[in-house]
Order: sequence, then C-alpha cells, then structure tokens
Amino acid sequence: MIRVAVIGTGSMGRNHARVYSELAEAELVGIADADHKVLMKAEQDFGVPGFADFRQMLEALQPQAVSVAVPTAMHEAVAQAVLESGANVLVEKPIAATLEQGTRLIDCAEKHRRLLMVGHIVRFNPAIQALKNKLQNGELGRIYQITARRVGPFPARIRDVGVVIDLATHDLDLIRYLTGLEPLQVYAETEQRIHTDHEDLLLGMLRLPGDVSALLEINWLTPTKVREVSVLGERGLFRVDDLTQDLYFYENEMAVSGSAQPNQEDQEVPAFLRTSGRVLWSNLQNIKGVSEGSMTRYALQRYEPLKAELQAFLRAVIEGVPPPVSGEDGLAALRLALALVKSGQRHQVIQLS
Repeated sequence: MIRVAVIGTGSMGRNHARVYSELAEAELVGIADADHKVLMKAEQDFGVPGFADFRQMLEALQPQAVSVAVPTAMHEAVAQAVLESGANVLVEKPIAATLEQGTRLIDCAEKHRRLLMVGHIVRFNPAIQALKNKLQNGELGRIYQITARRVGPFPARIRDVGVVIDLATHDLDLIRYLTGLEPLQVYAETEQRIHTDHEDLLLGMLRLPGDVSALLEINWLTPTKVREVSVLGERGLFRVDDLTQDLYFYENEMAVSGSAQPNQEDQEVPAFLRTSGRVLWSNLQNIKGVSEGSMTRYALQRYEPLKAELQAFLRAVIEGVPPPVSGEDGLAALRLALALVKSGQRHQVIQLS
C-alpha cells in the first residue's frame, strides 16, 4: 500500500481523499487545509489526522504520494515542497499559474527523482478512452476537425483564474491527447460578463498540422451544464457526452475505400490519422460526398474517472514508470490556454513555436 495524503480539502480535494480511502492500493494517512472549518469537517469524514500547515503534515507523516488540490496560484509552492520532502505529486490542473512556475516544477521533480503528474481528469473518462482507441485503430480515417463544448453556470469556487485556464485546459489537453499533434496557431474571442477579474466566455480556434482544425466553446454563462467533444473525419463523426460517459458514431454513408499517396506535408501527420482499416489513404477527391448513415451508441463500461486517474498515478509510483499525464503535458495545455487568453485580449492570431 502507498501512504497518501491530500493537501487542500475543498470540493476536488475531498473527492481525492474519498477515492484514496476506497482504494486497496492506498492508505490515506493525512489531510491538510488552511481553513479550520473545512479541515475539521474532512477530519471527521475521513478519520485521519488533519493539519493546518501542510509542511507539518509532510514532516510528521512522510507520505509517499500526495494530491495537491489548492488554488492555482499556490500550485508551485505547495507541489515543490512536497517534491522536496521526498513524495510523488499529483497536482490538479492547471500545472501552475505561469509557464515559468510549471517549468520549475518539472525541473524540481527531475532533480529529486520523483513523479509529477497533472490532474487532467477528462482523459480518464471511459468514453474518451474508447474514442482514443478507435482513432488509433483508424476507424474514422483522416481527421478534419475537433469541436469541444464545455459550458455551464458560474462556479462560486473559482476566483483566481478565468474560464480559459479553469475549463479550456481540459479540452486543450484532449486535443493533443486524441490527435498526437501540437497546435500551430490559435485565435480566440473572450468576454467578461460576470467574473470580476477574468474572462468567463471563450470562442476559440486552433490550427494543427495536416489541416486539422479545432473549435472551442467554453463559458460560465450557460444555465445548464454541457460537456461534449466531437471528432469529424472522413468516415463520419464521433461524439462524446462527457457527463453521461456515452460515445456515439454518426456514419458518413458515402465514405469510400481508396488509396492515394500522401504528399510531403501529409507524411508529417501521425500514421493513425492517415489509416482507416483497409483504407491506406483517402484524399478529398476520393470522397464522393457526405450522406447521413447509421448512428451507433457504443456499450461502454462506466466508472469514475477520478478513481481511474488516481489508480494510474499510484500504479506509476509503484512500478516506477512515467505517469500517464506528465508535467510536460500539463505545461503544453497551460501554454495553449495562455495563448488563447492573449489572443482574446489582442484580437489577433497567435503563432506558436
């Protein structure tokens, strides 16, 4: 069993503590929070020692793995102290408030030879995992476009960052995860309607290699929660409902089998984006058209994404292997989010190196 602790017992931190207490491979040994009232409630609920000072907890309990679920502005200071204490870290997304802070965290983990994982939980949704497998198997053919819609009411818990850093980082990470591609440029329009300090609405566009585009609609202004990701390609459209953990496929009935040689630019695209079963390649001229075909809703085994995420973290600690969501992954998502914020402020396309 891995001795684990949680720093920050707000909404997300409490869920970490709950899941750890349910896992056979984990022993929840302590929690820490600067808010006395919140800490006392968590102590009662989980039956473990609570500390107002997380450094005292690290020294007294010496956990092997720690979840850091504090406000974004505190991520670097807290996670760095945990790494220096000798524990492995899962820090909630975003990795840090700035690229410089995130880079220092990655360097600190490498220096102390400890694991640093970033909590991009949406990757662990069973519908997203199924979609990833189907894309890798070439079941969609060439990808044309990814669309993400993540909207809902304003969360009272958020004050230190805007909707781009808090919510869009989920989908920015998914875009990289599903395609294996690094965006080349971004453009965004942002608005500030309710949040007192930061944007609460984003309409964004990303351009990826191989003429793949991505669209984002993210806000805290919609009176109902929607969490959807769709991937459009040669053979149809995959759609994930993140809330219900459902995966759908809408077939393009007129997609045809054929083969043609990709050009030099196309060869830079990962192979699984160019392969579709027996179809080695299909350029636009090989598609006769688009026609509505059958719709399939896949039968998936549902499970709690946070449980899968924490199990993956503990497995990496036990086996001494890289975590499934690295510090570099977290930094890449943050870099894209900050570029979207800048684009929204300047109303300009931002080119990415």
